[in-house]
Amino acid sequence: MTTHGEPTVESAPRPPRRVALVSDIHGNLPAFEAVLADIERAGVDETWCLGDLVGYGAEPDECVALAAERCAVCLVGNHDLVVLGRLDIATFSSNAAAAARWTREHIGSDALDYLAGLAPADSSGPLGLFHASPRDPVWEYVLSTVQAGECMDAMDTRVGVVGHSHVALCFWRVDGGGADGRQTPAGAEADLSSGEWILNPGGVGQPRDGDPRAAWLLLALESWTATWHRTEYPVEDAARAIERAGLPQALGRRLFAGE
Repeated sequence: MTTHGEPTVESAPRPPRRVALVSDIHGNLPAFEAVLADIERAGVDETWCLGDLVGYGAEPDECVALAAERCAVCLVGNHDLVVLGRLDIATFSSNAAAAARWTREHIGSDALDYLAGLAPADSSGPLGLFHASPRDPVWEYVLSTVQAGECMDAMDTRVGVVGHSHVALCFWRVDGGGADGRQTPAGAEADLSSGEWILNPGGVGQPRDGDPRAAWLLLALESWTATWHRTEYPVEDAARAIERAGLPQALGRRLFAGE
């Protein structure tokens, strides 16, 4: 009990024990809302986002606002940077460029201000966070064991998490050997307590691993375990929003196949 006149000592905030990782929202509000509801049911301390809040989908402002409200950590992705004018739109495919132009024309100032304050990497916590990779946090797709091993060499942390490819997977390396890896379907688990790791939660707004359900990753940091999750969402609503906005219809059709 503190008596009058005695200084009050504030305890340091407790580091998060259970963290949800999400990535590649891409303006898909129905998917983002469904994933965040799933995360809330799972009971986590914090949600961290690996970037690409906008691009492809038709509801960029709403997705950025939701990330600002619900994500304790958020990175910026290459689609976000193109919309901000920091990357050349000519580097994008035709459909991605069309979506970026549409987003530039329709996104609000509050969303732009939020995106402008984000970085593509963060290694200040217990694991490295990168939109794309430790070597190139904006552009590199980590999809092979050779790449993963080289990226582990570039990491300052034992465990790193990447997005960008929209594919749920993990890579690992033990005792300095060669890296191994696998895709991680719904319910896949990994024991991260030893070795080096690079994890990808998969995509929320545009999965590309053949499963159209929105993907996310649960990390239990005290036990160093990872569990991959998939969440059903109303794909039809996201596709209709794309069609109403006048965006390329292929961006809506691909959501049904997870490609």
